[in-house]
Amino acid sequence: MEVVTMTGKNGKTREGRAHGTGGRDGTGTGYDVVVVGGGAAGLSAALVLGRARLRTLVVDAGEPRNAPSSHMQGYLSRDGMSPAAFLAAGREEIAGYGVELLTGRVTDVTRNGAGTGDAGFAVLLDDGRTVRARRLIVATGLKDELPAVPGVAERFGRDVLHCPFCHGWEVRDQPFGVLASSAMSVHQALMVSRWSKDVTFFLHTVAEEELSDQDLRRLAAAGVGVVPGEVAELVVEDDRLTGVRLTDGSVHARSVLYVGPRPVPRTDLLEQLGAELSETPSGAYPVVDPTGLTSVPGVWAAGNAVGFAEQVVHAASGGYRAAAAIVGDLLMADLDAAVAA
Repeated sequence: MEVVTMTGKNGKTREGRAHGTGGRDGTGTGYDVVVVGGGAAGLSAALVLGRARLRTLVVDAGEPRNAPSSHMQGYLSRDGMSPAAFLAAGREEIAGYGVELLTGRVTDVTRNGAGTGDAGFAVLLDDGRTVRARRLIVATGLKDELPAVPGVAERFGRDVLHCPFCHGWEVRDQPFGVLASSAMSVHQALMVSRWSKDVTFFLHTVAEEELSDQDLRRLAAAGVGVVPGEVAELVVEDDRLTGVRLTDGSVHARSVLYVGPRPVPRTDLLEQLGAELSETPSGAYPVVDPTGLTSVPGVWAAGNAVGFAEQVVHAASGGYRAAAAIVGDLLMADLDAAVAA
């Protein structure tokens, strides 16, 4: 057990004990836990692990899902905070508990041995180094693939949005457009009508016949206008969205456009480890228990790595739950080993 000196946010130093493997097999630096991903889920997990005096490494590629947004909403006490400031605060907090943060990628993970006991994992980094971990938390999130309409990617996170809970209040009562990507986009068009009574649903590549009678009745009841025809591009003037142009040349004045990105879960590492995945309309995600434990012993997942709809507050909560479960798991493993010795 290694004694380390840590500096807290108040500038005072204190001693803690890092219960790491210390690379005792001679094949790399050892950690109790390696957290893959340094977003809300990963940092929240690292905070709990650091406070539990576990030697922890966070490996972060620096690609947070909410990077295009200038603010985040709905997180009690952090409402309106910028995602960048939120992450910076989290990094400062985990550093105060001796957690290490590495900018980079994990390119491969293998189990040490074929058993399902406490053998741990070999974690290969993109700089060629290998570190050891007794437990893993995968918080790699997902990537949003945007509709291939000129102007959408450039305006995403500004006046092209995807979540009314994240941005609806800030753009309330403005003329909304909703770009259909499938018949399921009806739900998005209905939801955003809570924040504006001027909503136009652009069917784009969706045929009107794909909408059910109930869909059409609900859209009409919500006062949502339905416009058939493919969208050609967004109209932008003075660096703000002013309209949506169809392929027939007509322009519909709108100042906000909601889109439905295709979520692409970053599950490569989980797949390499053989984790069970479940197919959903929003992609394939790992099957987890209430703490985030996957079907692979010793591997937890949290945040958007386990679901499309995990907001920042949910991701932070998921990271906390996973870390707390790991603290107990490692303690019992160590006690059982001591009893057996």
